[in-house]
Amino acid sequence: KVPEEDLSFAEVVSTMREQLSEGSYTQVPQLSSMNPIDLNAKFDLVPDTATGTRRAVMIGINYVGDRPGELSGCHNDVHNMKKYITDVHGFDEENIRILMDDGENEAPTRSNIIAAYKAVVDEAEEGDAIFLHYSGHGTKLRDQNGDEADGYDEALCPRDFQQAGMIRDDDLYDILVKALPDGVHMVSLMDCCHSGSIMDLPYIFKGDGSQTEMELDPEMNLDAFIEGISGKLVDFLKKSLGL
Repeated sequence: KVPEEDLSFAEVVSTMREQLSEGSYTQVPQLSSMNPIDLNAKFDLVPDTATGTRRAVMIGINYVGDRPGELSGCHNDVHNMKKYITDVHGFDEENIRILMDDGENEAPTRSNIIAAYKAVVDEAEEGDAIFLHYSGHGTKLRDQNGDEADGYDEALCPRDFQQAGMIRDDDLYDILVKALPDGVHMVSLMDCCHSGSIMDLPYIFKGDGSQTEMELDPEMNLDAFIEGISGKLVDFLKKSLGL
């Protein structure tokens, strides 16, 4: 549903929290970014500066047949979000890649998800916009490289996670953030557990009323994070941190 009035970034997050509370859900939505966003600025999935091609990768996993673990609404999430981005934001069908375990679309296996993410970044050019949507299970795994202050990586659970493994936040960062071309705008909506910092981005805003501006994630090992990035990202991050 399109709001009758424009909402700011802060209002979008707080409205999400209000709607979750009305449904007796305790989850706290979280916004993360590479640089601090002005939370009072108008939220737009595709900013005016993104005048190129609009591409999307949309993933819905119900884990059909799993006992326990089967979900029921993830396919509907994808259908609803697809209608929204096409009707409201002008995404073309030919530029939307859908992965669902419904027997009709591309299967959301680990290899297929990674391939889809790599492809959407590889195809992007300056001025393009990318929208990523994931609806499914998320989890936490023991950190492998020391970049998490709490000792855990966040991870997505592909349909074949029991055979092929999870997709860690480190993988997502390498594929989607480090490889992103200059001048490409990306928005990722991760509707799963442990998703607040799953892109491994340094700035966060939690929709629990505790913040009025974006802050550095206290659970991120910033030194390890900086050591793990290179080139333009190092220069950009050090400038934004005043280092």
